[in-house]
Amino acid sequence: MQAPYGPAADRQRLRLLLVAYLAFVGLGLPDTVTGVAWPSIRDAFGSDQGGLGVILSGAATGYLASSLMAGGLVRSLGFGRLLAASSALVALALAGCATTGLWPVFVLCAVALGAGGGAIDAALNLFVATVFGARQLNWLHAFYGVGAALGPMLMTAVLAVGWSWRWGYVTIALVLAALALFYAATRRVWSTASRRTAAPPDDAPAGRAVTARQVLRIPSARLHIAAFFVLTGIEATAGQWSYTVLTEARGLDPATAGTCVGGFWTLFTLGRVAAGVAVVRLGALRVARIAAAGVVAGVLLFALAPAAAPLSGAAGLWLAGFSIGPLFPGLMAETPRRLGAGAAAHAVGFQVAAAVVGAAALPAVAGSLTGPFGLGAIAAVLVPASLVFLALHERIIATADR
Repeated sequence: MQAPYGPAADRQRLRLLLVAYLAFVGLGLPDTVTGVAWPSIRDAFGSDQGGLGVILSGAATGYLASSLMAGGLVRSLGFGRLLAASSALVALALAGCATTGLWPVFVLCAVALGAGGGAIDAALNLFVATVFGARQLNWLHAFYGVGAALGPMLMTAVLAVGWSWRWGYVTIALVLAALALFYAATRRVWSTASRRTAAPPDDAPAGRAVTARQVLRIPSARLHIAAFFVLTGIEATAGQWSYTVLTEARGLDPATAGTCVGGFWTLFTLGRVAAGVAVVRLGALRVARIAAAGVVAGVLLFALAPAAAPLSGAAGLWLAGFSIGPLFPGLMAETPRRLGAGAAAHAVGFQVAAAVVGAAALPAVAGSLTGPFGLGAIAAVLVPASLVFLALHERIIATADR
């Protein structure tokens, strides 16, 4: 149950929610600009194509490390200070990328960029889940999609007018620097707004904070971590491999296939917006169950679509995208209620970390199977993964509600 607030405090919380939305736009901006800027970055540093993998791996490493430490950082610094420090780190990393002429320094900046982004991601997920709930958390993640879409457009505009790719990074760095200053100025408001009355998990020691190791002993916490690993693995596998499947295995022309993949990500974002409305009428649990079933149905349709009707497979892809979208924020929103406020800080960090690993691991496994088994292996991975997620989700519900 949420602690009481007066009208002035409610207005403060609303302003913080709007800033959280803006922050997730800012979080999405740098995540997608590198792909557009890469040819220019490659030429600037004299790198080969494999350099992009080095950058992305470095960012993922930083993201994973900060996500795992997020619970302890929230406890020691508080939301406001952590968000200020993390946003400042991202801004400095982007500025470093924009100004350095040394490839090793650029890679180190990518690691720092990931570290700052991982801390912002985990902290804002925890804050919105604790203070506002499932509806606003779905919308929060929809704003990430806005930032992810704006990033490539911003970098494309910079390059189109003949400016260096470095100015794109500078522009985004200024946005994050402004957010860092705001977080620093309002650090006490964030701490006040995040106070709630929530019971700790049954096996949490009374009178003291729950440690990371104790969180990992909670069965529901381990189920949540596994569910995030599988869910983001499904999302990344469908998003990264569907274009290749539709063109090379299903015979669609590149323009149509590209439109189909774009539809996946568009419906992914729209699913989060729709869920933010639906949870009010249906409740978070019913929305999550419908979405989990929709993932299985969409993946099956994508996998079983006949070669003569490739667009039916695209319809399955769209259904899967619309259904996957609400599940990540929905599970995040339920974490404080299911695990208790004492465990939520560490649990959210672990969940974000599991998501990062799953998004890298499952597409890699699917890709490794295409050699011996062909592109049909992609769908063969997605189907059992969706069933595993459905089973994990039902087990989470049963374990939490006992």
